[in-house]
Amino acid sequence: MKIIIGTDHAGFELKEELARFLAELGHEVEDMGAYILDGSDDYPDSIGRVARVIAADTSARGVILGGSGQGEAIAANRVHGVRAAVYYGGPIEIVRLSRAHNDANVLSFGARFISTEEAKEALTVWLHEPFTGEERHVRRIQEIDALA
Repeated sequence: MKIIIGTDHAGFELKEELARFLAELGHEVEDMGAYILDGSDDYPDSIGRVARVIAADTSARGVILGGSGQGEAIAANRVHGVRAAVYYGGPIEIVRLSRAHNDANVLSFGARFISTEEAKEALTVWLHEPFTGEERHVRRIQEIDALA
């Protein structure tokens, strides 16, 4: 699977770990930055690049990271066709449901709140969980898309 990944300084180290992890699993990983650890960078730059690729390539998935993951998800969700879910720990069921019910195509991590191992576990669940395709979920996604 093609995975587009991006972050700011707060998620930089975790992004590097997850990019290696994904490549080891055999995924094609495209890094949209940050490319160096720079505390003055702004997350909308790299997150916007990820979101635009995901909106254009429906077969790809996105992974974005930041301190909380919240602002990154908000930025990504501004791009029509992106459905970003946030995970910063807690029940892994949240990640599974983001795929099964919402067909989330971007997963946003709060890097300041989870360990590398927690992120890898969540990412593995998210990548393997299919969208159910149930009519009610399809209808709701169409209703969300109509809001833009």
